[in-house]
Amino acid sequence: MAPSKKAKSKGNSVESAQPPAKYPACLRSIPPSSVAISIHAKPGSKLATITDMNDEALGVQIDAPAKDGEANAALLDYISSVIGVKKRQVSIGSGSKSRDKVVIIEDATLQSVFDALDRVLKSQ
Repeated sequence: MAPSKKAKSKGNSVESAQPPAKYPACLRSIPPSSVAISIHAKPGSKLATITDMNDEALGVQIDAPAKDGEANAALLDYISSVIGVKKRQVSIGSGSKSRDKVVIIEDATLQSVFDALDRVLKSQ
């Protein structure tokens, strides 16, 4: 019995279960081909821009007021233009009435979304 316990205690399964932190936790892959982004929206700004990206959320300023869904529509439009996908591929998964939202990008890879967001952050 001791050899089987030793084989289990190597820790290989624990290490492989947690990949290296290549992407912030605010970006998650949704199989088979979608990406979820946790967003902290800041409506009513002068221009739409990404303010920061950390493990908690992607900070996005929106140039529309938070009434009648205007800020949500502007957010989806801005995110689709930044990532370079069609507007119909971007939707709000949860948080439509909150500043903290989850936006779903369909038919995209985690790498392509991260690269597009990182490019915008570095250009500011």
